[in-house]
Amino acid sequence: MELLDALTLARLQFAFTVSFHIIFPAFTIGLASYLAVLEGLWLLTGRGIYLSVFNYWKKIFAVTFGMGVVSGIVMSYQFGTNWSVFSDKTGPVLGPLMGYEVLTAFFLEAGFLGIMLFGMQRVGAALHFVATILVAVGTFFSAFWILSANSWMQTPAGYAVNAVGQFVPTDWWAVIFNPSFPYRLVHMVLAAYLTTAFVVGGVGALHLLRDRGNEGARIMFSMAMWMAALVSPVQVLAGDLHGLNTLEHQPAKIAAMEGHFETRSGAPFILFGWPDMRGETTRYAIEIPKLGSYILTHDWNGRVKGLKAWPREEWPNAPITFWSFRIMVGLGLLMVALGVWSLWQRFRQKLFDNTAMLRASVLMGPAGFVAVLAGWITTEVGRQPYTVYGLLRTSQSVSAIDAPAVAASLIAFIIVYFAVFGAGVFYILRLMSKRPESDEPDIEKGAPQRAAGIMPAPALRAAAPAGDNRKGA
Repeated sequence: MELLDALTLARLQFAFTVSFHIIFPAFTIGLASYLAVLEGLWLLTGRGIYLSVFNYWKKIFAVTFGMGVVSGIVMSYQFGTNWSVFSDKTGPVLGPLMGYEVLTAFFLEAGFLGIMLFGMQRVGAALHFVATILVAVGTFFSAFWILSANSWMQTPAGYAVNAVGQFVPTDWWAVIFNPSFPYRLVHMVLAAYLTTAFVVGGVGALHLLRDRGNEGARIMFSMAMWMAALVSPVQVLAGDLHGLNTLEHQPAKIAAMEGHFETRSGAPFILFGWPDMRGETTRYAIEIPKLGSYILTHDWNGRVKGLKAWPREEWPNAPITFWSFRIMVGLGLLMVALGVWSLWQRFRQKLFDNTAMLRASVLMGPAGFVAVLAGWITTEVGRQPYTVYGLLRTSQSVSAIDAPAVAASLIAFIIVYFAVFGAGVFYILRLMSKRPESDEPDIEKGAPQRAAGIMPAPALRAAAPAGDNRKGA
């Protein structure tokens, strides 16, 4: 394979666009749920500070959602331009799944997003809360269908191959709930929640470093650290179960992730090293004896296959898979550590006063995005050389296109993406840098106009003439 042939360029273009795209849904899935929780707490307690924090993150959600939609639409066009053979072969299976995502998720999100952003004064607090919940449900449905489609490509099931070589569904339940789907769905949704938690926590910590008494920042940071402390250990467990599922269905990917070339019983866990595919060994390896077998088989002397158990042309790119996996796991362990640290500081009643932890939280703010990208790289590079694992090779999926055409579009994507999405990210960072308003008075839930934020109750009472006993004053 030439370095700059059409296949390589098409893969680079899809990798570039999907890497931009995935960070936005990873954020909006978690942020939509966070907004629903904030609005629910406001309705439950009547404390206006929850509404203030809701409005703070609502603006950021709107911009992020818009960029996610645009980047997703652009990415999908490549199935027709660069991967038309793949689209033709898998269309009877993947086409309906993508259609279901539009019908159940995108329409739900788009239909109620406007109400969530602009409709509280028109529909009232209760219906507005329903709209916020439905937007959050829509983001989950989006993850459900996209991950079902991707999981089918990893562990295909419920299909047959017709006379013209197309994959056609024979059992939709088996297609949707294919062997790896439940593990991927849980792992990705938890990753989205953690991504949001560390962004919210980082922003809250930033403003606490500036003003320890900012109530909005204190709420952000406290809620984010609860999420980190409770969810990050669950994510470690989910990741372990996902790894065992991958070992069962995609053992060559596991061999690349672990840097194993030789099949061994009692295989070590390689902490660091450099997988040399030409030399068929992992150089400079730092190992823990037998731990690799225990992690993968739960047996200290379990047998773990190495890449040499498969033909050379079946190997995924071991260096990329090996290091992207370690980046993901390393960041996950740092998330667990920060969550445990926050529990200790909360127990000592110094959650908002520990400068070192606040600075660490700011540094960990982007960690979720990096971990999601690293995990996605591990998943997709580890599936190679197939688009449909074990059935359809990547080299058989590309369109009959010329390398210069793909190169030109790739360059155009790079220029436009960095300009447009760079501006969008800059604007989001500016929104995050603004001080959360923490002086909003409590809002009485009895009057719809007050719940809509038109005029807080104290302001209404101050505006009423003396002796005025009209209802709602």
